[in-house]
Amino acid sequence: MLDQLADAAADLLLGSRCVGCDRPGRLLCPACADAVDEPARVAWPTPVPAGLVVPWTSAEYAGTARALVVGHKERAMHALRGPLARLLARSVAAALEDAGLARRPVVLVPVPSRPATVRARGHDPTWTITRRAAGLLRHAAYDVRALRLLRFRARVADQSGLDAVARAANLDGSMCCPTSSLRRLVRRSPEAVLVVCDDVLTTGATAREAQRALAEVGTTVVAVATAAATRRRLPQSGTGLSW
Repeated sequence: MLDQLADAAADLLLGSRCVGCDRPGRLLCPACADAVDEPARVAWPTPVPAGLVVPWTSAEYAGTARALVVGHKERAMHALRGPLARLLARSVAAALEDAGLARRPVVLVPVPSRPATVRARGHDPTWTITRRAAGLLRHAAYDVRALRLLRFRARVADQSGLDAVARAANLDGSMCCPTSSLRRLVRRSPEAVLVVCDDVLTTGATAREAQRALAEVGTTVVAVATAAATRRRLPQSGTGLSW
């Protein structure tokens, strides 16, 4: 009853609707929140970029999870950063527990956004949910912080519509870790391990380039964590699906 009253009040005051089911009220209703409340799992793309560390995700990039990402990223629905941060935090926690690193200092490194894209959107969605996920994990007693360690050093084409091979070629060598950022990391957390974070994992090319740029300056990347991931169709059979 209280949930229904809250939804009615939100609809009256804000005119909002659930991004998952279009129900008047909250941007994410309790039923749709439950739909993405699943354990994190390993999400290997197909094909797997050579050398990619283990990627973890908490939802399939479809239905409600896709609506969350698109609403937050493209429509600036800032209230969705909480649900997305929880999904990302769940993925990070699973990665750390699986690797036996739950007690190590950890730095969450968001995949960088192009400055022009941030200006056009008016916010940096990946940084926002990464920073909030770090806060959730600290509240759960993990030694975690979020740092912007990466930036683009070359122009890259829009990734939409590119296949895995084209994405990898488009991103190859495009990211770097500035020396000043690395010095700050070493000063603050010399024993820290790194987790690359993004909202969605598709082909894995972006995550692999971020991993390469961080490894190039001597840091240790132990996992990739995302809020959601696309299912990739296996090319061998044409019918199977892979994470």
